[in-house]
Amino acid sequence: MGLLLKIFIPLLGAALAFYLCSAPENFSEEMLQGKRVIVTGASSGIGEQMAYHLARMEAHLLLTARTEAKLQKVVERCLELGAASARYISGSMDSPSLPQEVLREAENTWGGLDMLILNHIGQSGFTFFSGDVGHVRKLMETNFVSYVALATAALPLLKESEGSIVVVSSIAGRIAGPFTAPYSATKFALDGFFSSLRQELIIDKVNVSITLCILGYINTESAVRAVSHVIPDTPAPKEECALEIIRAGALRRRELHYPARAVGSMLLARSIAPELLDSLVRSSYRLENVRR
Repeated sequence: MGLLLKIFIPLLGAALAFYLCSAPENFSEEMLQGKRVIVTGASSGIGEQMAYHLARMEAHLLLTARTEAKLQKVVERCLELGAASARYISGSMDSPSLPQEVLREAENTWGGLDMLILNHIGQSGFTFFSGDVGHVRKLMETNFVSYVALATAALPLLKESEGSIVVVSSIAGRIAGPFTAPYSATKFALDGFFSSLRQELIIDKVNVSITLCILGYINTESAVRAVSHVIPDTPAPKEECALEIIRAGALRRRELHYPARAVGSMLLARSIAPELLDSLVRSSYRLENVRR
């Protein structure tokens, strides 16, 4: 079955990948020059790489994450790379007061906001669901409710600038595989909320774009540590992923699939043969390495 997965899934997504790769793209780095951007989860992984790309594009940056010492180093590097300005606020996104604090800082410092990139996540294992409802509740606060709170606080500023919201999500928010029940639930929630909000903004003729980023397996330290013993696939590079997220947000695209072929193939397979896809996914995992 593992061999079937390697053959069947890429074939299903070939046409979609061709379309995505051949679609005209008019992105240039000047589009972000001088733009005021908030990036959450910016102390490591994809968020850190997005901060560096935006710094090279001479954007104004406000970065958030839990660990202050790491944020300080990222801000210093951003200034070295050419950021128009770079600041940070440290704190946990499950704090009810942090979203308002972040947006007050943006308004007081810049007088506005052009792009909000929501990227942070809480800690969650890759294992059988243990029945810990408290963990689900806490993860929902960090991975979902805080996204809603930040977007809500940012909307008045984004309406003024006709800006963008970029939501970093996961293939786990479209296809529910095993061992990710709490995490997957939060990502499905993001899809439901922000897809609905997009419709409402269009109805009200509000020119604020929402880009939902559906990511596959990326080589961040946390992802590799969590799943490499179970998933044998080669992860995609976080540096390229970060640039594609920025590009999609700047172009105001509805969705980003990255890596395009892998994610597009799985979404297409789910539509055509969901039970077969589920079976192929299960057979591709090293189940003997999953801890209960």
